[in-house]
This record gives sequence, C-alpha cells and structure tokens, in this order.
Amino acid sequence: MILQTRDVPPRVAFALEQCGVHPLLARLLAARGVRDAAELDDSPAQLLRPEAMKGAAAAGALLADAIERRQRICVVADYDCDGATACAVALRGLVLLGADRSLLGYVVPDRVVHGYGLTPAIVDLALEKSPARPDILVTVDNGIASHAGVAHARARGLVVLVTDHHLPAAGLPLPEADVIANPNQPGCEFASKAIAGVGVMFYVLLAARAEQRARGHFDALPREQQPRLESLLDLVALGTVADVVKLDANNRRLVALGLKRVRAGRLQPGLAALFSAAGRVPARASTFDFGFALGPRINAAGRLADMTLGIECLLTDDIGRAGELARQLDAINRERREVEGGMRERAERTVEQLLANLGEAPPALALFDESFHEGVVGIVAGRVKDRLHRPTFVFARSAGGSGPVLKGSGRSIAGFHLRDALDLVAKREPGLLQRFGGHAMAAGCTLAEGSAEETLARFDAALRQVASEWLDRATLTRTLRTDGPLPLEYFNPDTAALLAGQVWGQGFEAPLFCDEVQVLQQRLVGEKHLKLKLRHAGTEREGIWFGRCEPLPERVRLAWRLDVDEWNGQRRVQMVVEAAAG
Repeated sequence: MILQTRDVPPRVAFALEQCGVHPLLARLLAARGVRDAAELDDSPAQLLRPEAMKGAAAAGALLADAIERRQRICVVADYDCDGATACAVALRGLVLLGADRSLLGYVVPDRVVHGYGLTPAIVDLALEKSPARPDILVTVDNGIASHAGVAHARARGLVVLVTDHHLPAAGLPLPEADVIANPNQPGCEFASKAIAGVGVMFYVLLAARAEQRARGHFDALPREQQPRLESLLDLVALGTVADVVKLDANNRRLVALGLKRVRAGRLQPGLAALFSAAGRVPARASTFDFGFALGPRINAAGRLADMTLGIECLLTDDIGRAGELARQLDAINRERREVEGGMRERAERTVEQLLANLGEAPPALALFDESFHEGVVGIVAGRVKDRLHRPTFVFARSAGGSGPVLKGSGRSIAGFHLRDALDLVAKREPGLLQRFGGHAMAAGCTLAEGSAEETLARFDAALRQVASEWLDRATLTRTLRTDGPLPLEYFNPDTAALLAGQVWGQGFEAPLFCDEVQVLQQRLVGEKHLKLKLRHAGTEREGIWFGRCEPLPERVRLAWRLDVDEWNGQRRVQMVVEAAAG
C-alpha cells in the first residue's frame, strides 16, 4: 500500500478561494481538477444541452408523436438501481409530458431466467404482460448490444427506441432500432460519456419536451405551469451515484440538483420511504446515502428477488405503499448481506489457498464455487479486488438456454479495461465466451457450457495472460491518493458538515486525509471493527476502522475521513480510517 498525496495547484486553489470558496474546499477541489469557480455552478442552465446527444432529438420526436397519437409504450428496464431509476424516470416523465398512464407499462428481466438486456424472450414477455399490445418498446440502461432482441421486436411490428450508456459491441454494427440515444455510440459529441442510463433517459425526456414546445403544445401555458422535469432529478441523482459512473462536471451537476431537492423535502415517496428504512435523514442527504444506503436496497431486489419491487417503490405516490415496499426491500437487503457474507468467507478461503500455493497474488483472478449465488457475484468480486488489488471475476452456475452455464461478474483496477480484456480473451479463446459486456471497471460474461472446472481454467489462464501483458509491478501495487494532513483548525463538526454537503463519488473521490498518529488504545467492537484512541498532532482523537480486525502498530500513518459520530444524542468528531502504511 502506497499513500500518495494529491498535487494541489496553488494558483488555482487561491483563485477559487478568491471567488468565495472555503479555503479547505478550494484546495480539495483544485486537487481534483476543478480549474474555475464556474465549474461549481450547479444551476440547471449549466447542464449540457440535450441536442448534443446523438439520437436524443429523434427520440424526443418519437415520444412526442407517441403521446399525440396515444400509442402504447412499454419500457424495458434493467435489474440494477440505474435501470430501476431509469424506468421510473421514463414512466413518470412521460406522464408529466401528457401521456395517459393507462397506455404505459414496463417489463424487467429476471437476472437468472432472462439474463441481461432486450432479448427475444423479453420482447415476448412485453407482448404477453401488457394489458394491451404495446406499439413502442423503450429500453433504459440496456439495448445497445441487443441485436437479436431488437430484430425480434421489429419483426413483431414494434417500434424500438434504445436509450443506453454502455459501449457498443466492438466490431459489430449497432442494432437496427428505430432510434438509438447513447452518448457512447459512434459520432456522438455529447461531452459526458460517463452519464448513467438514468441520465440518458432524462435527456431524452428533455428533448421530448423541447419538441413539444417547438410544436406549440405549451403556448397557452405560462412557463411555470409547463412540465417540470426537474422533479425527476432525485431519481436521476440516485441512479447516477448507485451506478458508480465517473462524476464528471455534468454528472456532478445532476447529482447536486437531485440532492438539493431531497434535502428540501421535495423527493418521491419511495425515496422518502427508503431513507426511513435505512435510518437516514433526507434533510442531511449525501452521495454516501445514495451509494451505500438507498442504492443497495434497490439493487438487492434485482439480486435476490424481483426488481419489480424496487421499480414499484420508485413509482408509487401512495405513502403507505411506499413504506411497505421499502420495508420489503430492506429485508431483502439484509438477506443479501447474509448471502454475501457466506460467499465472501468461501472466496477468502479460496484466495488464501491460492496465495499459499503461488506465494503471491496472480495478476488477475477468477473464482467459482458451486454454492455461489449469481445475484451477488459482482459484490464479492469487488471485495476480493479491494483486498488484493487485482482484476477479479467471480462466477456462479446458472441455467442456460440448453444447459447450465457459468455467469460471472468482474471488477477491475486502474489501468486494466475489463471489457477490452474480455474482448481479447474472446479472440484468443474462440467459443469460450457466449456473451460479454460492460465498462472499464466492471463487466460481466457468460462462459460456454461444459465442465465448470475446465471452462473456468481456460478463462482464468486467458485472463491472467492478458493481465500479465497489460499490468506491471507499479500498477499492481495499490496506491491510495490522499489530501495530506488536515489543518488542525478544521478538525471540527462544521468542517465535517461542509465536506458531507458536497458531491463526491467515482472519479471525484471524497476527501481522504493522511497523518502519522500514535495509537493509544485499540479494541474490537461488533467483532469486526477496530475502535481506536489516537494521539493526532498532540491531541487525543477518537477513530474507527470498519471491517478491520488486525491490530495496528504503536506509530502508523493513517488515511482517514473526517466524520461526525452520533450516539445517544451526542455528536463527536472522529477519524474513520480507510488505510494504513508503516
């Protein structure tokens, strides 16, 4: 572990401070690439324009036509939080734009039964489930690689609108949908390539509203009575953070606008119920709440049960029903944690045996156990990746079209583009991968049917070979970037509140300070957390390291977050430790 201090451009930090930014915040923002105070303007007018996204204008026109003609629309969702929020944004947004609720519906794949994306089976399900045959299918957070599903839908006479943010399949043409809105399709100049699926759907709705305005739909209405799509930004913010996309300037604005609505109490009933189920307070909402409290509760439905529960929670306007659905999601999430805990123990035993045999971690790992649950493999892959700092895939057995297959989810480290690695594995091992897709840091794949041990061994060897070619010793050494020491005058609750109120996340990490401390006392609490009493800059501090059982040396360099611990009505500033270096 290497603790590396971020560089702070002093002139930039000074310029931000001169514009009224808090001195500490100015230094933190400058270290994260903010160069001008204008980048901190999170007003809606600063959002990128929808017409810049290829396909958005055409998608908006298609939806405007559908609303005018009273056509039936079925949204094809996905089984993660991004897909669930995107589905809710699509349906709520269409109603805001004048669509008749009775003409709208949705379907969501079952992770185990249907797999991912717009498959022919999902098209047939949409035709069967809807109270009446839909005219239009709108995919959210999927579809860019669904060639067979799109072809099947169009052969059945359906119009297909694909809204997605994933990368298209390499070397293949795009699906022959009627319209595709995706910033990562060839020829798109939309600046925010990292936008989540829910963000793409939101932009399509903005384009639809612009088309309706151009047609004069709102000429008789004052501006304030026209459709207020900003009411959907709490959902957009949740899906963006939960999908762990890079928080570029536009994504940060979307999240900031959503957080403002939540803190002001202007949030959907389902979100309010989820805050309550998670024991969180909307008035003090943060990106941490979205990523670690609400997001996992919605994701749990897609992992262990039926994502319909999550989508219904986000769609209902009935406060009582929202509360009941949120409590169900909370119970499923507790079950998910139990399943994950058992899988992590088995994965850790496998890793320990591997390390004992090899002497060190290989450049990449692929793990499988007959008891692994398909819905939780991605989480476990992330835990192993975090521990060993190696690209990691975890596989579970699943029912395939003509027999059992291995489905895996992977998590990666900086410098190793996971989807590109899978593409190379597929080329070097023809027939091994039935399908694959994803991003740089997260991807999934299905291995060909056959002997699990033999198939996994082929994949493991091929993935390790790619990793050995792409990664060097420096890349395989975990480096944690910190913000250096925290000036003593800022070690207080006001600073903690200031930092908690900002938008942090993937690619725009929350502040992590680094200091040498003396460990005065340490003890285990809850059997798995290290409670600390530290001497920091001559002052005794409280600290905690969640998930750490091993004791610390008397003197150590710690990377830590500033936090406020609330217990029995008392508020105390504490150091939440993330890492240590001798």
